[in-house]
Amino acid sequence: MSAPSWHACAAIVERGDPPRFRAAMAAPAEVRAVLFPIYAANVEISRAPWVTQEPMIAEMRLQWWRDVMEEIVEGREVRRHEVATPLAAVLSKAGAEALDQLIAARRWDIYKDAFEDEAAFMAYLEDTAGGLLFAACDALGTADRLAAKDAGYAAGLAGFFQAIPALEAAKRVPLLDGRNDAIAALAHGALSRLKSARKSRAKLAKEACISLWHVEPILRQAAHDPSAVGEGRLEVPAFKSSLRLSKAALLGRW
Repeated sequence: MSAPSWHACAAIVERGDPPRFRAAMAAPAEVRAVLFPIYAANVEISRAPWVTQEPMIAEMRLQWWRDVMEEIVEGREVRRHEVATPLAAVLSKAGAEALDQLIAARRWDIYKDAFEDEAAFMAYLEDTAGGLLFAACDALGTADRLAAKDAGYAAGLAGFFQAIPALEAAKRVPLLDGRNDAIAALAHGALSRLKSARKSRAKLAKEACISLWHVEPILRQAAHDPSAVGEGRLEVPAFKSSLRLSKAALLGRW
């Protein structure tokens, strides 16, 4: 893959997903060439429901990406695009199928309805963050679906917690139960799944899991101070952030 192709993807990730940009930059250059197209696709897909107020147009944008995944799965020539083209060079059939599920899950972002139930909320996180992690690990040659689903759920919840003030400002109903006790319970449950995923860390590509560097401290803060979620106070201090990122990159400790 030519350098400019994944460099363009890197620029998209740097603007749209700074935590994953930092994680990818902590990986070897040859790994970045794999991760950045996948992460850039995720940025473009997650952005699609928010760039328009018209649900039909948002649906069409997501369908465009589903068509890309279908082309990859079927081994057909993929349309030329600054992200889709390099993505097709690194994504496996299984990875494309995982991203297709991710896209389908993102339809929730188009509308203002609450999740149907707790199972629907869990599936959303597993299919989005979990699907992304599986696709990245699979592209790097070491992927376990269950471990990726557990770790992805934890990462997805951490990111979702951080997004709640913006979701509420957009008149969305992000949580079925927004009481502090319920938020703390969700955080504790995600920490448990993160712990479970760590037991299978050898089954997940180390470089893809660098992206999990900030998940535990965010979830622990939500568990201990659930009011920080709605108030937008979830963050990892700079020094701790750098230390955890280094441990994830050098030691695989996430």
